[in-house]
Amino acid sequence: MSGSNSDNTSTLKSYVDSAVGATQNVVGTIIGSRGDEAEGQAKQDKAKAEYDASHATVKLPGVSASSTGAVTKDHPDRTAGSWNQTAGSAKEFVGGVVGNESLKQSGREQNLSGQEQEARGQLNDYTSGAGDRVAGAVGSAVAGLTGDRAKQAEYQDRHDAGKTQQRGAEHDIQKQAEARQ
Repeated sequence: MSGSNSDNTSTLKSYVDSAVGATQNVVGTIIGSRGDEAEGQAKQDKAKAEYDASHATVKLPGVSASSTGAVTKDHPDRTAGSWNQTAGSAKEFVGGVVGNESLKQSGREQNLSGQEQEARGQLNDYTSGAGDRVAGAVGSAVAGLTGDRAKQAEYQDRHDAGKTQQRGAEHDIQKQAEARQ
């Protein structure tokens, strides 16, 4: 994954490119230069694509994959918590249908426990991913300054994996928030 340095999917880079494009667009408008105006708009469009690519994550059961090629496995509590929610909901439903209050209550408790368990796993993945992103970015920068290309690629891979792990957790958290609305 050492080639991921050149994929231009950095969120920060997208912000910088967007600001440069907006400035160039405004300057072009003020001085009446259609070429600068168009070039500025093109830079803004490119920045939007970079931003979207930096957030591109495919979420599959138990794993996340990103546009950088990094694939990360979810924390076990995420999967187990999701399963407990499903099983708890089923027990609660069956208990309600057959009139078994004990089964219904047991299902409700298992569902709530599963929600908490999944949230712990998401938090673990989010914070661990954020830490790996920072450590990878800093390590890659230092290795780049010292000219150690192998270490730079290793740290870039760590950054990419951390970003993928963080985006996977964000994806699930966002999906749950939308479901609650």
